[in-house]
Amino acid sequence: MRQNRSFYFIITLTVVLLGILSRKIVVVPLFIGDVLYAVMVYFGFRIIFVHSNRFFKIALPLLFCVLIELQQLWNAEWLVSLRNTTLGHYVLGQGFLWSDLVCYAMGIVIAFFIDTANN
Repeated sequence: MRQNRSFYFIITLTVVLLGILSRKIVVVPLFIGDVLYAVMVYFGFRIIFVHSNRFFKIALPLLFCVLIELQQLWNAEWLVSLRNTTLGHYVLGQGFLWSDLVCYAMGIVIAFFIDTANN
């Protein structure tokens, strides 16, 4: 499949919907949402960087996810109030967990293989 922004945009929106659903359905383990978050970040970066090389396809979204997780260690008042909003909670998370970093790595790898299989 040809690399184009609209393809990556549709995948990103689909993953966002799946991620929200994964948090609403009780039988879905919570870590699935973290994996889907990383998949969404990967394809979100692919919207911006359509023709990036293999290293940047993996490194940029992984770095973004790690930075999002690390910012959860910072408890500035304005940041905590932002995290307490629905959108802030979805984007920034609530508490640092090492296991989230593993989920993000898994999500990036899964997204990379999906992306590679479609090119």
